[in-house]
Amino acid sequence: MRVFRRTWAALGAALLGLAVVAPPAWAADVDFTGAVDVDGCSGSLVRMPTSRDGDRALVLTNGHCYEGAWPVPDEVLVDQPSHRLLTLLDGKGERVADVHAAKVLYATMTGTDITLYQLDTSYRDLQRRHRVRPLTVSAERPAAGAGIRVVSGSMKTVFSCHVDQLVYRLLEKAYVAKDVVRYTQACATGPGTSGSPVVDAASGQVVAINSTSNREGGQCTLDNPCEMDRDGVITVRKGSSYATQTYWLTTCMGAGNKLDLGRRGCLLPEPSA
Repeated sequence: MRVFRRTWAALGAALLGLAVVAPPAWAADVDFTGAVDVDGCSGSLVRMPTSRDGDRALVLTNGHCYEGAWPVPDEVLVDQPSHRLLTLLDGKGERVADVHAAKVLYATMTGTDITLYQLDTSYRDLQRRHRVRPLTVSAERPAAGAGIRVVSGSMKTVFSCHVDQLVYRLLEKAYVAKDVVRYTQACATGPGTSGSPVVDAASGQVVAINSTSNREGGQCTLDNPCEMDRDGVITVRKGSSYATQTYWLTTCMGAGNKLDLGRRGCLLPEPSA
C-alpha cells in the first residue's frame, strides 16, 4: 500500500520543483495498491503477519464472491480446486496482470463472509515481475470511531469514512454474521464493492472486507440486512453498509500461509463432520 506523510522539507522541495521521495508506508493516504478485480466483485492481495516473501500469495474477497454456488448456511469449504483468473491493479487502479488462483483455501458465509484464494505464485515473484505488493491483514479487532478506507478494485473507487459501530449479529436472508463492522454514512458502498478491503487509515492494514448494505429498508432480506443486538432486538438501518472482520484469519494461519482450523484460538468456523 502506498502511503506517505508530507514533511516541511518535502513540501519545500515540492515548491522548488525538486523530486520528492516518499518515506516508508506508515499511514494516511490509501490508493489501489494491493487491490484486485474479482470478476464483478472486489478483493485484495494480502499477507498475514506471519507470511514470508517466498510463501504462495493470498487473495481475499467475500464468501458470496466464490466462483461456485454460494455456500449455504453452515457450509464451510476448505482446499477446493480453483482455476479463477484474478486481475491485479497498481496504485492508480490500472490493470497490471491476471493471476491464477490455484485453490480456494477457505470459503464460507457462516458467521462471516470470506473467500481466501491461494495463488500459484509467491509474493516475491509478484513483486519482481509486476511490482505488486500485498496488504497486511491486521491481527487487531477494529475499534469504533477508527478512520477507514474501503478500496474497490472493481469500481475503481476509494470510500473514506469511520467505523460507526460493531454489530452483534447481522441477519440477511438465511445467513447470520457475527461481530460485524458498520460504517458511517460517508462510505456509500453498493453493487461491485463486495469483497473490497477495509483498510485502517492509521496503520494501512486490512481490518475487514466490505460485505453488504441495506439498500431499500427491507428487514433481513437479500441486500437488506438487519441488525440484532444481544437481547434479540431487530433494527433496520436503510442505507447502512457493513463489513465482516478479518482478524479471525490471523488466528488460524500458521507459517507458510498454512490454514489450520484446529489451531488453538482459531475463530473461523470449521466444516461439519
